[in-house]
Amino acid sequence: MLAKEWKEAGNAEAMDKIIKSHLKLVWKIARGYRGYGLPVEDLIAEGAIGVMQAVRNFDPERGFRFSTYAQWWIKASIQDYIMRSWSLVKISTQKTHKKLFFGLNRLKAALGFADKRILSPEEVRQVSEKMNVPTEQIIEMERRLSASDFSLNAPRSEEENGDEWQDWVEDTTENQETTTLHQQELDYRRNLLVCAIKHLTPREYKVLSMRRLAEEPLTLGEVAQRVNLSRERVRQIENAAFTKLQRTIRNLSQENPRTLVMCLIGVSLSDIWAVVDPS
Repeated sequence: MLAKEWKEAGNAEAMDKIIKSHLKLVWKIARGYRGYGLPVEDLIAEGAIGVMQAVRNFDPERGFRFSTYAQWWIKASIQDYIMRSWSLVKISTQKTHKKLFFGLNRLKAALGFADKRILSPEEVRQVSEKMNVPTEQIIEMERRLSASDFSLNAPRSEEENGDEWQDWVEDTTENQETTTLHQQELDYRRNLLVCAIKHLTPREYKVLSMRRLAEEPLTLGEVAQRVNLSRERVRQIENAAFTKLQRTIRNLSQENPRTLVMCLIGVSLSDIWAVVDPS
């Protein structure tokens, strides 16, 4: 009757009565998940959310008991919360991973492997056959369940002013000086390329840009169709242009830096961008 009132008339009071009358069921189910180290109060709160979802989706006309229907929503809500909160490193909530997370220890106990921290290849194979899950996923989950998280701010020793674990984490990021030097080197090479390209003929630049500078280079046949030449002629132009480009860049890099500056005078931004992104 309460379910119909909520379904047909949207009676919030009816929904509230259903939820409150099933909190004992929530508490009973939540107790079964105490072994995951999370507060029972939080598990009960998540279970109550599951009841609310069950009320919204329950169809009283089907003839099933609400408690039978709601327990699946309660379990799903609690399990999702455990998998979100159990580890600092997120565990996937896919169906297979859920099945492993909540069923692996239970199956290990049934097979007599409960006291084993690490399963042997033969034991992994037995679990794989029983659960119908790939052995790789079982090994991965076994490692996750046997490990424990710890804070990088935790002290490495019991000394009052001892180092923290984060003090021993290597910083692999480049410093500002190295980043600036890399950027300057990149700019210098790009400027050399811009100046060297000015020594190519329009046809050489067109062929070279389509064959070497484009993000998705064209084939010899495609370029030949666009410039109305044979494939062999396109290949010859490409090789000649590339050789000229290499020779010019080598010569420019050996000359006085002022030569490069003078070369860049009069080069528009569109010319530079054509080298950076020919497309």
